[in-house]
Amino acid sequence: MKTAILQARGDGNGLLSFQREQFVVSIGAGGIRADKQEGDHATPAGLLPLRHVLYRADRVLKPRTALSCAPIAPNDGWCDDPTYADYNKAVTLPYPGRHESLWRDDHSYDLIAVLGWNDSPPERGRGSAIFLHLPTQSGVTEGCIALPEPQLRHLLAEELTAIDIQGA
Repeated sequence: MKTAILQARGDGNGLLSFQREQFVVSIGAGGIRADKQEGDHATPAGLLPLRHVLYRADRVLKPRTALSCAPIAPNDGWCDDPTYADYNKAVTLPYPGRHESLWRDDHSYDLIAVLGWNDSPPERGRGSAIFLHLPTQSGVTEGCIALPEPQLRHLLAEELTAIDIQGA
């Protein structure tokens, strides 16, 4: 298992250490929390495995990775509504419950590694859609981890398998 360590830096960012490298990353605006809840804008503490990779084939090349990898389609979404049975799962849009679209106008979801948070099985209200993705314009995330595309591609090519998120 190839694991990276993520620690909060105290300035709203995190430091991701992998092998002998370190990367400054964006984390949730709510910091790192052991008691992650839906909508708290926090990045959850714990050991989160990388499940699979999604990418916008119309914008970026398929990444080199040992993980399963699939293109994102315009009707792909993710349910973040704890009142629905599909909570914290990929869904097809249109979808009646609260959700986010994976096909975004900005570029933050052009390349996504889906992290294994609250998914085996999902516990309603504990948080959903924790991704390793590209930076947002605001510089913070809603709980995900964001880093520039070259660094994300490097981690995927080096077969990163999990992130140990510390500092809650």
